[in-house]
Amino acid sequence: MLDSITALDLRGYATIEASFGPGTHLVHGPNAAGKTSLLEAIVLLGWGRSHRTNADGELIRWGRELARVEGRVGDDMLEVAVTRSGADGSGGRKRVRINGLGRRASGLGQYLRVVLFAPEEMLLVIGSPSLRRAAIDTLATAHFPAYADDLATYGRTLQQRNSLLRAIREETATRDQLRFWDDTFLDTGARVVEARLRLLGLVAGPLAAAHGEIAPEEAAAGGMTLRYVTNAPMLGAETPREALARRLIDTADKEIWNGSTVIGPHRDDIAFDLVGRDLAGFASRGQQRTAILAFKLAELDLLTELDGRPPLLLLDDVFSELDPRRRAHLVRRIAELPQAFVTTTTLDDLDPALREVARAWEVRAGADGAVLTPQPSPASATGARPGAGPIG
Repeated sequence: MLDSITALDLRGYATIEASFGPGTHLVHGPNAAGKTSLLEAIVLLGWGRSHRTNADGELIRWGRELARVEGRVGDDMLEVAVTRSGADGSGGRKRVRINGLGRRASGLGQYLRVVLFAPEEMLLVIGSPSLRRAAIDTLATAHFPAYADDLATYGRTLQQRNSLLRAIREETATRDQLRFWDDTFLDTGARVVEARLRLLGLVAGPLAAAHGEIAPEEAAAGGMTLRYVTNAPMLGAETPREALARRLIDTADKEIWNGSTVIGPHRDDIAFDLVGRDLAGFASRGQQRTAILAFKLAELDLLTELDGRPPLLLLDDVFSELDPRRRAHLVRRIAELPQAFVTTTTLDDLDPALREVARAWEVRAGADGAVLTPQPSPASATGARPGAGPIG
């Protein structure tokens, strides 16, 4: 549970200083006020990266050189700081500390697990494969200690390999020089694929259960599954490494022509299947929303199974995307969690029972940027603890 957060010069905020208790926290305010930036600060403490941008420099408030977020989780203090870099100031150098010691970003998840449900993820079923890869990679990082390192090593190797392929195309390098990078590419790429396949096996049960709760009629007809779609399928008794090695040979000429690596886990995809058919090809918006909500609830369950500690759920203005039945199901699940954060433009859009037991925070424009202000809790009038009590 996130006990408190302090931030300096993050996006539109000059400062954030807030202490949180258990239960649900409702963050409301007009569009572009800074609600999503508050959730982004929490995501930084859990993932060590933003869910909105790959350019760390964008996190820093305009005209400033440093953004810093600190959070207390029990007895532990987490810190992520970004310093502006690059000739145009758009880049950022990131530093992660846990209890004052420098750590890798992947280590943050051991202290603060986060599940995010944001409007961008309403494209999870039909959008870019990168969205689905990111969702699976985030889960795999939490489950497999070595996964983050393998994924990072694979990414660096891919960059080096692509640079060399462009040089070969321009006849300033030779094919023999690829051999050094090929070994690392195959080793780490195979481990990434193996971990993703294991993760899909782990999520299958929770996903089927969540889908059955939300859409029992669809589940009765066959249920929902996740399928790994790869450009290096295993033939016969092949291992993932052997399949990647075979496909590297098959695509050698195409790679040099393109100047890039055309096969590997960076090009793979994950399909949402309903009754054996890819949802992306026929699903209504309602079916897409059901699939995404089921996946997020399965993510909650899977992370809880690690050690019995439910993750922190962040819901960024998603209730408007859900019909009343799906809203009610999500509200019930929120009530079961130790802590959750929900953003909305107006509290009137939220379930009255949820408003009754939650703590409200208002985000508004101030003289020096966005301001986060706690609001009186309805529960305080009755002496009840915010976040306590049944819902639904």
